[in-house]
Amino acid sequence: MDGDFVIGGVFPLHHYKHSLKSNYTMLPEPLRCTGSIDSRHLRFSRAMIFAIEEINNSTELLPGIKLGYQIHDSCKSMPGTMHAAFQLSNDLDRVFYTGNNCSQSGVVVGVVGESGSARSMSMSRIIGPFNIPQVSHFATCACLSDKTQYPNFFRTVPSDQFQADALAKLVKHFGWTWIGAVRSDSDYGNNGMASFLLTAQREGICVEYSESFHRTNPHSKIQRVADVIRRSTAPVVVAFISSTEMRLLLEELSLEASPPRQWIGSEAWVPNQDMLRFRFCAGAIGYGIEQSVIPGFREFLLDLSPTKVASSPLLTDFWENAFNCRLGKSASTGKNMCDGTEDIQMLKNPYTDTSQLRITNMVYKAVYAIAHALHNTLCPDANSSTHCDKYNKMVSKEVLTHLKKVRFNQNGYDVSFDANGNSVAKYALVNWQKNHNGSIEMVTVGYYDASLPAGHELQINRNLMFMEGITEVPKSVCSDRCHPGTRKVLQKGKPICCYDCVLCPEGEISNATDSLDCLPCPKEFWPNALRDTCFPKPVEFLSYHEVLGIILAAFSVGGACLTIMTAVVFFRHRESPIVKANNSELSFLLLLSLTLCFLSSLTFIGTPSDWSCMLRHTSFGITFVLCISCVLGKTIVVLMAFKATLPGSNVMKWFGPPQQRLTVASFTFIQVLICTIWLVVSPPFPMKNFTVYKKKIILVCDLGSAIGFWAVLGYIGLLAVLCLVFAVRARKLPDSFNEAKLITFSMLIFCAVWITFIPAYVSSPGKFTVAVEIFAILASSFGLTFCMFAPKCFIIVFKPEKNTKKHLMSKN
Repeated sequence: MDGDFVIGGVFPLHHYKHSLKSNYTMLPEPLRCTGSIDSRHLRFSRAMIFAIEEINNSTELLPGIKLGYQIHDSCKSMPGTMHAAFQLSNDLDRVFYTGNNCSQSGVVVGVVGESGSARSMSMSRIIGPFNIPQVSHFATCACLSDKTQYPNFFRTVPSDQFQADALAKLVKHFGWTWIGAVRSDSDYGNNGMASFLLTAQREGICVEYSESFHRTNPHSKIQRVADVIRRSTAPVVVAFISSTEMRLLLEELSLEASPPRQWIGSEAWVPNQDMLRFRFCAGAIGYGIEQSVIPGFREFLLDLSPTKVASSPLLTDFWENAFNCRLGKSASTGKNMCDGTEDIQMLKNPYTDTSQLRITNMVYKAVYAIAHALHNTLCPDANSSTHCDKYNKMVSKEVLTHLKKVRFNQNGYDVSFDANGNSVAKYALVNWQKNHNGSIEMVTVGYYDASLPAGHELQINRNLMFMEGITEVPKSVCSDRCHPGTRKVLQKGKPICCYDCVLCPEGEISNATDSLDCLPCPKEFWPNALRDTCFPKPVEFLSYHEVLGIILAAFSVGGACLTIMTAVVFFRHRESPIVKANNSELSFLLLLSLTLCFLSSLTFIGTPSDWSCMLRHTSFGITFVLCISCVLGKTIVVLMAFKATLPGSNVMKWFGPPQQRLTVASFTFIQVLICTIWLVVSPPFPMKNFTVYKKKIILVCDLGSAIGFWAVLGYIGLLAVLCLVFAVRARKLPDSFNEAKLITFSMLIFCAVWITFIPAYVSSPGKFTVAVEIFAILASSFGLTFCMFAPKCFIIVFKPEKNTKKHLMSKN
């Protein structure tokens, strides 16, 4: 249709072009399209005509201007698109239009199309240098957003970059991390899938396979892709593919039984009504352009009079295909003859189906966008509708400039373009669901709006149906999720979604699902059995509330009571010969020191504190030195007493009671001095031991200075050895007058206990170190008590007839 200004349109109205072999001796035939007509794209082209007629009848948009159109069939082929682009680029011959008052009839001010991304790219490169704006209704490749290569390209359909993000978020929403991918081997499929895979990788989604093919590939290639899908382990397949390639793939898959697959599709095929015949794809989910309503459009589509049908070869072809007849011709071909009066309202095909107007609305908006840009160019006064100058020597570059700024609302649909020529990305989430009749229908179950805040773009507001009619979300993972307490270990040579779940090492936890690493518990904590929580370690020390502590405390108190009872017996019989003969003063001092030795072991039981740690080691060291000093004093007295019997010897005057007291005090003072230096320089202190047991804390007293500790023990050992040597030398003296043998036995027991104490102390773990030390104290104390006083108490209590001076003086 002619007009003051013309809007071009390019649609793939047929599936194929007629192939010619040129002999280079004559001009090739004009391009001819073959195959069945595409009813859906015919509807798109009719939507463009409908919009232009609406604009021509409008008093607000382009008043006084008549728009015409040139619509070309690209045959869904690159040569067809390029041919159409060259036709639209032809300008008027200036020779025939020299006057100033002639409208620029036939000048193309903008182009609507193409439907495919690759064909749109070729067309943009041809008409771009002429600054002719191109607004596509169905070219979604993100690569077309590059304004350096395609400065004249705009689109009312969202870019695939938004769709790739939306598909990745959809897959992530259902927890699918193991998917297959199939795409068209075209700019649409390759660029769209590349964007999807990049986004999916960021979302932690792994791809088992990624296959591509083109509709012109050999059948063996399509077979191979179908076999890959059948053999795969991923039940979810993301198909970024055109409707033509998807139809070929599904036809191949339908030839042989295949495992159920959950299809996730792009807007190119999921909203296509023609695809619903593949019933095994029930449950498919994908995005489609939002549904819309165009008032009066259905009536326009159905308004095909016999005259209109007969005057257009395209409509004639459509009519004959739709009703399987020959229009106005004989039926010699085997088809019925028709005259154009058939009832088109009874026709069930994509041309008459206006229930899912998605891409159709994109065509509608594209025409209005070009019209608004032209209006802003020809009608600069926005307050008047009489200033549209159809004789304006307008150039297409001005329309291109104004197209970048258009912003309008048509039938409730906002239209505007960003700096890259893209419109706002909004999708409807479509689900193929079986109805009560068993047929499949498309149901809008949600939407995706890229303008919403992050994390809220995808909204699902209806129940979904998945593959095989199930309503529960199917699982599609390479490996099951790792529960808390485990960590992921990647399987060699496989994607990151394929891993093994390994229990966290001892002392470490993971409190999140699919944790990559285990975290060590704090120093005072330990994992539970599941290794997903850290609990405080139990604190352990030798307590009065446990059996071992009670037994040791009982022996300690019992030993102290025993020495006190012995002291009472000795005190009551202090005038008896056997008590007098054994140096009663040192005996009472020895009993006192032994009592203190028994009681000092109590300081080792209970919660360690600063004072208890200092007290336990120093009290034990000092009382034992006092004890050994008394024994040593008694040994020296016995030894010197018999040496004093030699003629002329006056040695006993140096070992009287004052000297004995001084000796004991001197030996004890040295130990006191050692302990004082130890406490001043580096005293013992309470500490938590984490090394003995991993699962519990041992409260112990750290020695502070190990030298101080071993100096205290060494000094006790030195005195014990010295006492043993003197006792051994005096062992052959008359039995009735000395304790040498008893002292020898007691010192042998003492030395044996403390010699075995050293390795036992060093090797005992935790609280048993303290128990070994208490045991050594009690064993040596009991050894001294029994060896030194048991024989005497036995005579005093049970054999009083022997407790006489005559008996003691007896040599028998």
